[in-house]
Amino acid sequence: MTILDGKKISNDIKDEIAAEVTKIKKRGEKVPHLAAIIVGKDGASMTYVNSKVKACERVGFESSLYRLPNTVSELELLDKIEELNQNDDIDGFIVQLPLPPQIDTQKVLNAVDPDKDVDGFHPTNFGKMALDMTSFIPATPFGILELLERYDIPTKGKHTVVIGRSYIVGRPMSILMGRSGFPGNSTVTLTHEFTKNITQVTSQADIIIIAVGIPDFLKGEMIKDDAVIIDVGITRVPDDNTEKGYVIKGDVDFENVSKRASYITPVPGGVGPMTVSMLLKNTLLARERHNKRSLDAQKR
Repeated sequence: MTILDGKKISNDIKDEIAAEVTKIKKRGEKVPHLAAIIVGKDGASMTYVNSKVKACERVGFESSLYRLPNTVSELELLDKIEELNQNDDIDGFIVQLPLPPQIDTQKVLNAVDPDKDVDGFHPTNFGKMALDMTSFIPATPFGILELLERYDIPTKGKHTVVIGRSYIVGRPMSILMGRSGFPGNSTVTLTHEFTKNITQVTSQADIIIIAVGIPDFLKGEMIKDDAVIIDVGITRVPDDNTEKGYVIKGDVDFENVSKRASYITPVPGGVGPMTVSMLLKNTLLARERHNKRSLDAQKR
């Protein structure tokens, strides 16, 4: 059994991006600039956004963080988004989820300029991804593809089972694993809360990608020998025996599943670190596209 070390691969990607930024600086060009809007003071969101700011510092990006109160109106948030859309200095930005109940999340995500949507959530980018066109791939699925590619895990002709159908992970993964190319060309089954006899489905899978937010959902008896397991879940489970008062659990019963799997991602240290790195990669791509458009406009 091989551990898919997301922490190591994530650091490799950051090193590669930092090398690209050094080249950009030598050419006298503007370095990529990633911005984030965070509403309220949700602990997990703050931790995640702060990790993005630190990652920007490490690779040499500029970064901006816009904090808005939990009481912000939908209109005020949309105004801030439009301000960032119009700011040519910012190459890409994200709106950290979840948002408070007074705000329509889909309306907010739709308001982000698709050319700056480095989270890959805008319908334009999602549609382009589904059609195999150049687009921003959502960071977590992008990270999973990168792990599969860098560990050279065969996907062609394999049966991939995706557990969970969120537009952030499950649905895009089901599309990406079935696309032409590598990683891809697999036969995909998308499962969810209403799937009957799920063990019957998972026990036939060569690759399982799970993102349901239920700790230890996938048990050892639910997989076949040598299956590849990608665990996207991350849940704080209370545990009085630890200093923090909780432990981080994935959606996979790691202890038992790992005995039968050929490859498996740990939690933490698997898919999580990859998400931040791929967000940086999307921002670098955004900078390159903006630069190309500027050069094309000058030639006209």
